[in-house]
Amino acid sequence: MLLVTGGAGFIGSNLVAALCDRGEDVIVCDRLGEGDKWRNLAHHDLEDVIQPDEMPDFLRWAEGRLTGVFHMGAISATTETDGDALLANNFRLSKVLWDHCTRERIPLIYASSAATYGDGTQGFDDDASPDYLARLKPLNGYGWSKQLFDRWVVRRLAKAAESGEPLAPPQWTGLKFFNVYGPNEYHKGGQASVAWHLFGQLQRGEPAKLFQSHHPDYADGGQLRDFIWVGDCVDVMLWLLDNSAVSGLFNVGTGKARSFADLARAVFAATERPENISYVPTPENIRDKYQYFTEARMARLRAAGYDKPFTELEDGVARYVRDFLSQPDPYR
Repeated sequence: MLLVTGGAGFIGSNLVAALCDRGEDVIVCDRLGEGDKWRNLAHHDLEDVIQPDEMPDFLRWAEGRLTGVFHMGAISATTETDGDALLANNFRLSKVLWDHCTRERIPLIYASSAATYGDGTQGFDDDASPDYLARLKPLNGYGWSKQLFDRWVVRRLAKAAESGEPLAPPQWTGLKFFNVYGPNEYHKGGQASVAWHLFGQLQRGEPAKLFQSHHPDYADGGQLRDFIWVGDCVDVMLWLLDNSAVSGLFNVGTGKARSFADLARAVFAATERPENISYVPTPENIRDKYQYFTEARMARLRAAGYDKPFTELEDGVARYVRDFLSQPDPYR
């Protein structure tokens, strides 16, 4: 039986769908709230759905029952300003799950974030060395909370190596997801992918809105991101579950940066609409923290043995539009 925290969220619910398709018994930990987030789970048979507040009691019950934990749950809004909430949800709960998996000798696969790289001046290398991690300067509280846990993990591993004590799960992997798009992100609102926002704009008969560039080296719409189809993220996690000897911090991107203009053109092509892009000023409250380039270095994951190709942007967007956004039921 597997636990997926954040299992009703975007990446988490896509993972839950794949695990259920494989016949796994899955327990989800998440808050559903009063909206339609429950629809992310509606297609699947689950063993249970618990709330994060129930985690201590659940873990006591789960002793000897779980075979692994996927920790996708977090406050993921890059605009979150409540530092206490970020610590409670993104750092302390992660430590609790780490210790549980260590005691139970079961794998822990958790979501770190590309937000740990900050403005990118230190590169996008999924290097787990203390020196490299110390050089990274996240630009927001969300990225800092993820970085805090990554650095805690590295220190815990060093203590385990010095003492010889089992202070780590038998398999652990932290995944630095880049710009993920795909089904079941609809509840995220302003934090949903640009692909989803562009589709909605076109459906309303509006032009596609992209940010102007405020950087001399980039044209309007020329800002670059590593856009990755959510199905590729799920494939990586399933591969890790099946390859228990693999541990470490890993980027999860395509390794190929593409422009927002490329993304918009892919949405136009998928919806069979003529190109019509309107460039708007980047909001001043995020302008000084705005990243103009992100691109995952994928050498470590490839060296670990993952050899499946990643989905091209045009193919992923076409699938998203055709198989989900254009359907009466767009949920996976």
